Amino acid sequence: MGYYIDLEKITIDNYSNKIKSAYLPPSRMMLKEKPDERFGYYKNIGIKNVKELLQLLKKKDKFAELQKLDLFSGDYLTILLRELNSTLPKPNKIGDFAGISKETVSKLEQIGITNTEKLYDRIVSSDKRHDLALSTGIKDSDILELSCLTDLSRIKWVGVAFARMLYDLGIETAEKASKSDPVDLHFRINQLNKTKGIFKGQIGLNDIKIFVDAAKEIPFDIEY
Repeated sequence: MGYYIDLEKITIDNYSNKIKSAYLPPSRMMLKEKPDERFGYYKNIGIKNVKELLQLLKKKDKFAELQKLDLFSGDYLTILLRELNSTLPKPNKIGDFAGISKETVSKLEQIGITNTEKLYDRIVSSDKRHDLALSTGIKDSDILELSCLTDLSRIKWVGVAFARMLYDLGIETAEKASKSDPVDLHFRINQLNKTKGIFKGQIGLNDIKIFVDAAKEIPFDIEY
Protein backbone atom coordinates (compact mmCIF):
# COMPACT_ATOMS: atom_id res chain seq x y z
CA MET A 1 0.00 0.00 0.00
CA GLY A 2 1.37 3.41 -0.92
CA TYR A 3 0.81 6.61 -2.87
CA TYR A 4 2.93 5.49 -5.80
CA ILE A 5 3.02 2.43 -8.02
CA ASP A 6 5.54 -0.13 -6.73
CA LEU A 7 8.00 -0.13 -9.64
CA GLU A 8 9.93 -3.01 -8.09
CA LYS A 9 7.00 -5.32 -8.86
CA ILE A 10 7.05 -4.52 -12.59
CA THR A 11 9.53 -6.84 -14.31
CA ILE A 12 11.50 -5.78 -17.37
CA ASP A 13 9.53 -8.27 -19.48
CA ASN A 14 6.22 -6.91 -18.21
CA TYR A 15 7.25 -3.34 -18.92
CA SER A 16 8.47 -4.26 -22.40
CA ASN A 17 5.09 -5.82 -23.18
CA LYS A 18 3.31 -2.78 -21.76
CA ILE A 19 5.26 -0.44 -24.03
CA LYS A 20 4.39 -2.57 -27.07
CA SER A 21 0.64 -2.26 -26.48
CA ALA A 22 0.42 1.14 -24.77
CA TYR A 23 -1.16 4.25 -26.19
CA LEU A 24 1.64 6.82 -26.25
CA PRO A 25 1.85 10.50 -27.18
CA PRO A 26 3.48 11.07 -30.60
CA SER A 27 6.60 12.41 -28.87
CA ARG A 28 7.13 9.03 -27.16
CA MET A 29 6.29 6.64 -30.00
CA MET A 30 9.97 5.82 -30.51
CA LEU A 31 9.77 3.74 -27.32
CA LYS A 32 7.96 1.13 -29.39
CA GLU A 33 11.02 0.67 -31.63
CA LYS A 34 13.17 -2.44 -30.96
CA PRO A 35 11.61 -3.19 -27.54
CA ASP A 36 12.80 -6.80 -27.42
CA GLU A 37 16.41 -5.84 -28.20
CA ARG A 38 16.52 -2.85 -25.90
CA PHE A 39 14.82 -4.39 -22.89
CA GLY A 40 16.70 -7.60 -23.52
CA TYR A 41 19.91 -5.60 -23.10
CA TYR A 42 18.75 -4.28 -19.73
CA LYS A 43 18.06 -7.83 -18.58
CA ASN A 44 21.47 -9.00 -19.75
CA ILE A 45 23.22 -6.40 -17.59
CA GLY A 46 21.26 -7.53 -14.54
CA ILE A 47 18.31 -5.12 -14.48
CA LYS A 48 15.33 -7.09 -13.17
CA ASN A 49 12.58 -4.53 -12.76
CA VAL A 50 11.47 -0.99 -13.57
CA LYS A 51 12.72 0.43 -10.27
CA GLU A 52 16.24 -0.76 -11.06
CA LEU A 53 15.97 0.57 -14.62
CA LEU A 54 14.93 4.00 -13.38
CA GLN A 55 17.77 4.04 -10.86
CA LEU A 56 20.23 3.11 -13.63
CA LEU A 57 19.09 5.85 -15.98
CA LYS A 58 19.24 8.48 -13.24
CA LYS A 59 22.98 7.86 -12.85
CA LYS A 60 24.62 10.34 -15.20
CA ASP A 61 27.72 8.20 -15.83
CA LYS A 62 25.66 5.07 -16.64
CA PHE A 63 23.29 7.10 -18.82
CA ALA A 64 26.25 8.47 -20.77
CA GLU A 65 27.70 4.98 -21.23
CA LEU A 66 24.43 3.62 -22.60
CA GLN A 67 24.04 6.54 -24.99
CA LYS A 68 27.30 5.55 -26.70
CA LEU A 69 25.73 2.26 -27.82
CA ASP A 70 24.10 2.17 -31.26
CA LEU A 71 21.09 0.43 -29.73
CA PHE A 72 20.33 3.56 -27.67
CA SER A 73 21.34 6.29 -30.09
CA GLY A 74 19.39 9.53 -30.43
CA ASP A 75 16.85 10.68 -27.85
CA TYR A 76 15.60 7.21 -26.91
CA LEU A 77 17.05 7.10 -23.38
CA THR A 78 15.92 10.66 -22.61
CA ILE A 79 12.37 9.84 -23.67
CA LEU A 80 12.41 6.53 -21.79
CA LEU A 81 13.51 8.34 -18.63
CA ARG A 82 10.67 10.84 -19.04
CA GLU A 83 8.18 8.02 -19.45
CA LEU A 84 9.48 6.22 -16.37
CA ASN A 85 9.43 9.40 -14.30
CA SER A 86 5.84 10.06 -15.33
CA THR A 87 4.76 6.88 -13.53
CA LEU A 88 5.65 8.69 -10.28
CA PRO A 89 3.69 11.93 -10.73
CA LYS A 90 4.47 15.02 -8.69
CA PRO A 91 1.89 15.37 -5.90
CA ASN A 92 -0.78 18.04 -6.32
CA LYS A 93 -0.97 20.86 -3.79
CA ILE A 94 -4.15 20.82 -1.72
CA GLY A 95 -4.50 24.59 -2.02
CA ASP A 96 -4.52 24.39 -5.83
CA PHE A 97 -7.76 22.40 -6.07
CA ALA A 98 -10.79 24.47 -7.04
CA GLY A 99 -13.65 24.10 -4.60
CA ILE A 100 -11.51 23.49 -1.52
CA SER A 101 -11.95 26.30 1.02
CA LYS A 102 -9.02 28.32 2.33
CA GLU A 103 -10.10 27.31 5.83
CA THR A 104 -9.73 23.61 5.00
CA VAL A 105 -6.36 24.20 3.34
CA SER A 106 -5.17 26.13 6.39
CA LYS A 107 -6.30 23.45 8.85
CA LEU A 108 -4.42 20.80 6.92
CA GLU A 109 -1.30 22.95 6.60
CA GLN A 110 -1.26 23.38 10.38
CA ILE A 111 -0.61 19.63 10.73
CA GLY A 112 1.91 19.51 7.89
CA ILE A 113 -0.39 18.30 5.10
CA THR A 114 0.22 20.44 2.03
CA ASN A 115 -0.14 18.03 -0.87
CA THR A 116 -1.84 14.81 -1.95
CA GLU A 117 1.10 12.56 -1.09
CA LYS A 118 1.20 13.85 2.50
CA LEU A 119 -2.57 13.48 2.79
CA TYR A 120 -2.66 9.93 1.42
CA ASP A 121 -1.78 7.96 4.57
CA ARG A 122 -4.41 9.87 6.54
CA ILE A 123 -7.32 9.01 4.21
CA VAL A 124 -6.81 5.39 3.10
CA SER A 125 -9.68 4.10 5.25
CA SER A 126 -12.99 5.45 6.55
CA ASP A 127 -11.69 5.25 10.13
CA LYS A 128 -8.61 7.31 9.28
CA ARG A 129 -10.71 9.87 7.44
CA HIS A 130 -13.03 10.18 10.42
CA ASP A 131 -10.06 10.61 12.78
CA LEU A 132 -8.65 13.33 10.52
CA ALA A 133 -12.01 15.10 10.47
CA LEU A 134 -12.22 15.00 14.27
CA SER A 135 -8.66 16.21 14.81
CA THR A 136 -8.88 19.10 12.33
CA GLY A 137 -12.53 20.14 12.55
CA ILE A 138 -12.94 19.60 8.80
CA LYS A 139 -16.26 18.10 7.74
CA ASP A 140 -16.27 14.38 6.89
CA SER A 141 -17.73 15.17 3.47
CA ASP A 142 -14.85 17.55 2.69
CA ILE A 143 -12.30 14.96 3.79
CA LEU A 144 -13.97 12.39 1.52
CA GLU A 145 -13.86 14.82 -1.41
CA LEU A 146 -10.17 15.43 -0.84
CA SER A 147 -9.62 11.67 -0.60
CA CYS A 148 -11.11 11.24 -4.06
CA LEU A 149 -9.05 14.08 -5.51
CA THR A 150 -5.95 12.53 -3.92
CA ASP A 151 -6.78 9.14 -5.42
CA LEU A 152 -7.14 10.64 -8.90
CA SER A 153 -3.92 12.61 -8.47
CA ARG A 154 -1.98 9.34 -8.26
CA ILE A 155 -2.63 8.73 -11.96
CA LYS A 156 0.14 10.09 -14.16
CA TRP A 157 -0.48 13.44 -15.85
CA VAL A 158 -3.52 14.18 -13.69
CA GLY A 159 -3.19 17.73 -12.40
CA VAL A 160 -5.57 19.62 -10.14
CA ALA A 161 -7.83 20.86 -12.96
CA PHE A 162 -8.26 17.45 -14.61
CA ALA A 163 -8.82 15.75 -11.24
CA ARG A 164 -11.58 18.27 -10.49
CA MET A 165 -13.18 17.69 -13.89
CA LEU A 166 -13.22 13.94 -13.35
CA TYR A 167 -14.70 14.33 -9.87
CA ASP A 168 -17.41 16.65 -11.16
CA LEU A 169 -18.31 14.08 -13.83
CA GLY A 170 -18.81 11.39 -11.19
CA ILE A 171 -15.47 9.67 -11.77
CA GLU A 172 -14.30 10.14 -8.22
CA THR A 173 -11.72 7.36 -7.88
CA ALA A 174 -8.85 5.75 -9.73
CA GLU A 175 -10.83 2.52 -9.91
CA LYS A 176 -13.78 4.24 -11.60
CA ALA A 177 -11.36 5.95 -13.97
CA SER A 178 -9.85 2.58 -14.89
CA LYS A 179 -13.30 1.28 -15.86
CA SER A 180 -14.27 4.31 -17.93
CA ASP A 181 -15.07 3.98 -21.61
CA PRO A 182 -12.49 6.24 -23.33
CA VAL A 183 -14.85 7.35 -26.11
CA ASP A 184 -17.65 8.26 -23.70
CA LEU A 185 -15.27 9.98 -21.30
CA HIS A 186 -13.65 11.88 -24.17
CA PHE A 187 -17.05 13.27 -25.14
CA ARG A 188 -18.06 14.17 -21.58
CA ILE A 189 -14.73 15.78 -20.70
CA ASN A 190 -14.81 17.97 -23.79
CA GLN A 191 -18.42 18.95 -23.19
CA LEU A 192 -17.50 20.04 -19.65
CA ASN A 193 -14.42 21.84 -20.93
CA LYS A 194 -16.49 23.64 -23.55
CA THR A 195 -18.93 24.77 -20.88
CA LYS A 196 -16.38 25.90 -18.31
CA GLY A 197 -13.37 26.80 -20.49
CA ILE A 198 -10.87 25.01 -18.26
CA PHE A 199 -8.40 24.08 -21.02
CA LYS A 200 -7.76 25.71 -24.38
CA GLY A 201 -8.92 23.59 -27.31
CA GLN A 202 -10.06 19.97 -27.09
CA ILE A 203 -8.58 17.08 -25.17
CA GLY A 204 -7.65 14.32 -27.62
CA LEU A 205 -9.13 10.83 -27.59
CA ASN A 206 -5.64 9.33 -27.48
CA ASP A 207 -4.94 11.36 -24.33
CA ILE A 208 -8.04 9.89 -22.69
CA LYS A 209 -7.02 6.36 -23.73
CA ILE A 210 -3.60 6.95 -22.15
CA PHE A 211 -5.30 8.21 -18.99
CA VAL A 212 -7.61 5.19 -18.67
CA ASP A 213 -4.71 2.79 -19.21
CA ALA A 214 -2.65 4.66 -16.60
CA ALA A 215 -5.52 4.41 -14.10
CA LYS A 216 -5.46 0.63 -14.45
CA GLU A 217 -1.91 0.57 -13.09
CA ILE A 218 -2.81 2.28 -9.81
CA PRO A 219 -3.31 0.04 -6.74
CA PHE A 220 -6.86 0.66 -5.54
CA ASP A 221 -5.88 0.86 -1.88
CA ILE A 222 -8.16 3.62 -0.66
CA GLU A 223 -11.25 2.18 1.04
CA TYR A 224 -14.54 3.93 0.32
